[in-house]
Amino acid sequence: MSWSPCVSLYRAAVRIERQPGRSATMTVLEDRIEMAESGDELTLDMMFEWLEKMPIPEGYKTEIVGGHIFMTPQRDTHWDIIADIYDQLRVKYPRKRVKSDVRIDYPGHLNGFASDVTLMAEGATKNADGRWRCEDVQFVAEVISRKTAGNDYGPKKDAYAAAGVPVYLIVDPYTGEWHLHTLPGDGKYHGSVCFGFGIEIDLARTAVGLVLRTDEFPRG
Repeated sequence: MSWSPCVSLYRAAVRIERQPGRSATMTVLEDRIEMAESGDELTLDMMFEWLEKMPIPEGYKTEIVGGHIFMTPQRDTHWDIIADIYDQLRVKYPRKRVKSDVRIDYPGHLNGFASDVTLMAEGATKNADGRWRCEDVQFVAEVISRKTAGNDYGPKKDAYAAAGVPVYLIVDPYTGEWHLHTLPGDGKYHGSVCFGFGIEIDLARTAVGLVLRTDEFPRG
């Protein structure tokens, strides 16, 4: 299904609705307009609550970046890389510390991410709302999707740095490269390196404490 992955929510919730001549569009939920116009400020909880009422297609990843909803289809290539990273982390870490597609809120305006792979710190606990805290995130990996690549290289990278996530890895199957960002401080990453698939990612001296193989990461 082809459709725009981004929708600005500033007055009301949205839903996917089929219309003649269009594969899928975003339209306003009329019963939410009155509440939105009353002056209530949008929150991440409100937006995710609205998303739960939307008929989101199966196999789509949904997250909120800077107050915009992004829905991205999960391709085989995308999933294979996520699974590879997950499996390698599981050699060292228990299942409860490795997350995928789990909502975690980050600094900035309305940032509720569902990162592809997240490693939580030992002893991490959920907040009063029952969600993991970004302060306890030690590692994030994002696998690039073509239409939302700008988020991973831009605002999401900035939010991870602002949260002090020690290690942020971007894997790009389209270019066959990985980009490693470390040393967060003052809202940005001060360490950055990029290599092609096949070159190991040495995280032995980081909070992750292991080396990730990339030779089996698929391209395209």
